[in-house]
Amino acid sequence: MIKKNQLLLSALISSVLALPVQAGTATTTAPAAAAPAELPAALRVPPSIKSERQLAGTQLGPIHVTKVAEKLSHPWALAFLPDGSFLVTERTGKLRRINAQGDVSEPIAGVPKVFVGGHGGLLDVALAPDFKQSQTIFLSYAEGTDGEEPVGLTVGTAKLGENSLEDFKVFYRQEPKQAVAPYWEYGGRLLFDNKGHIFISHGDNHANLAPQQLDKLAGKVVRLNLDGSVPKDNPFVGKPGARPEIWSYGHRNAEGIGFHPTTGQIWSTDQGPRGGDELNIVKPGKNYGWPIVSYGVDYTGQQTVETTGPHRKGDGFEAPAYYWAKSPALSSLAFATADNAWKGNLLLGSLADKQLIRIVLDGNKVVHEERLLSFLNQRVRDVKQGPDGNIYVLTDDPSGALYKIEPPKK
Repeated sequence: MIKKNQLLLSALISSVLALPVQAGTATTTAPAAAAPAELPAALRVPPSIKSERQLAGTQLGPIHVTKVAEKLSHPWALAFLPDGSFLVTERTGKLRRINAQGDVSEPIAGVPKVFVGGHGGLLDVALAPDFKQSQTIFLSYAEGTDGEEPVGLTVGTAKLGENSLEDFKVFYRQEPKQAVAPYWEYGGRLLFDNKGHIFISHGDNHANLAPQQLDKLAGKVVRLNLDGSVPKDNPFVGKPGARPEIWSYGHRNAEGIGFHPTTGQIWSTDQGPRGGDELNIVKPGKNYGWPIVSYGVDYTGQQTVETTGPHRKGDGFEAPAYYWAKSPALSSLAFATADNAWKGNLLLGSLADKQLIRIVLDGNKVVHEERLLSFLNQRVRDVKQGPDGNIYVLTDDPSGALYKIEPPKK
C-alpha cells in the first residue's frame, strides 16, 4: 500500500499543468512544465493538530506544511527571535511569545492600549536592527482619541523582557487621526532599510481624498530616522503644505512592504476596494493614484465617487507593476531568498481568497502566479521567510494558527 501511494504521489507531482495568469484583462500562459498546484482532496488534508507535518503538491514539487502553534486570536504579525522563538501580535491587543515547540505564552505585559475595531488593533511587530544589543522592538497599532473616534496609526518602541515590555515610548503618531466607523484601513507595516531609517505604511482611513492630500498622513508611506526625526533627503522636506515624513502617497491600504533582494527597490501590496488589488514598486515622491485612479469599484458595485477610472498612460500617476481585476485581498509580502525552488519568487498573503500566492518575476514583470494553501481554507495575514529558509504564515481567524511551509527542493 505504501509503495502504491508513493507511486501515485510521484505521478501526480510529475504531471503537467499550465495555468493562466490574469492581471486585469491581460492573460499569459505559465511554463508548460508546471505540475499540479494541489493534490486531490484525499491527499491534501491540512494539519489538524500542532506539530503534524503534511505533504502537499505544487507546480515545482512537494512542500511540507506543519502547524507550529494554534488558538491565536486574529494573529496579525510575526517576528523571529534569535533564540528560535517567535513574537506574534494578536489584533485583539495581545503580544505573545511562541517557543520552538509551539507553546504559546500568556500575553506579554506592558503592551499599550489599542483601539480594536474594524481593521484596527495591535498590528505589526518588528525587531530593531540592533535588537541583539538593545532588545528593542517596534509595535504598530490603532490608537483612538481618548479611546474613541477618530482613530489613527501609532508606532511605539519598548525593550522586550521575558514576560513584559519595559520602557515603552511612542515613536510616531499619525496626526490628524482620520479613521471612523465602519471602515478603518490602517496599513501599519514596518520596514527597516539598515541605513538608519524605518518605513511605515498607512491605510487611507476611508477618508475620501486624504491619500492625495500632502498635509495628511492617511494613504501614505512615511520614512523616518530611527530616532524619530525626519531624514533631510525625504522628497517633501521644505515643500509648503506637505508633511516632511511622506515618502510616497496615493495608497489605499498597503499591508505588505519589503525590499527586493536584488534591486533594493521597495515593493508593496495595496488592497483595492472591490477589485483592483495592486503590486507596486514604491519610489520617493511618487503618487500611486488612489482614489483618483483604480482598477476596482466601490463595494456597492458602482464606481467610487472620487475615481475617474483605471490607470492610463500619461495620467501622472504611478501604475502598478501588476494588478488583480478580482481582489484576492492582499496582505503581507515576502521575497524568497533561500536556496530552494522558490528562490527569487515573491510570496503574497491573501485574505479573501484564503491562499498563499507565489509570484514569478522577470525583472519587474510578473510572468506567472501559483495559488497555494487553499486546502487550509484560512485567511493568510502574514507571510515571512524564517532564518531557517522556510516560509511561515499566520492565518487570521478567531482561532488562528502559525504554519511552517518547507518549500520544494531545487
